[in-house]
Amino acid sequence: MPGHKKNPPLLLLCLIAGTLDAVAAILMSLKYPVASVFQYIASGWFGPAAFKGGAMMVIWGIVFHYFIASFYSILFFCLYPAFRRFIGNKFVIAIVIGVLIWAIMEFLVLPFTDIPRRTSPESISSMLIGAGVLCITLGAPIVIFADRYYRRS
Repeated sequence: MPGHKKNPPLLLLCLIAGTLDAVAAILMSLKYPVASVFQYIASGWFGPAAFKGGAMMVIWGIVFHYFIASFYSILFFCLYPAFRRFIGNKFVIAIVIGVLIWAIMEFLVLPFTDIPRRTSPESISSMLIGAGVLCITLGAPIVIFADRYYRRS
């Protein structure tokens, strides 16, 4: 249909970005059981009880994980045209998005959750790794999907 704008592939973007980020979290936590990765995420809402809640807390952790990844995927998908206008370079945009998501989570979201607090300050290398992972698992898929969608419009 001429002039008809195709619906954005947001569900697929959310599934891919959420899954990539979940796999990265699991790979970065290989010394822990996979279930504990998602219990840790659930502990943001449920506190220490998440680590004793068994399968239900793992499910909550997965739900929270995909909700958060989907929120950022949709938000930055919608903001992509502005990033494209001001930054231009797709690779730089993916990096900016990843770093922004990391900073928002690290400084604005996580301090207000019940996740276990670190006993020592986070190292620069672990901050860079965390931000870098988000550039790849969320920033890159968002840019790929958004760039394809907005170029067709």
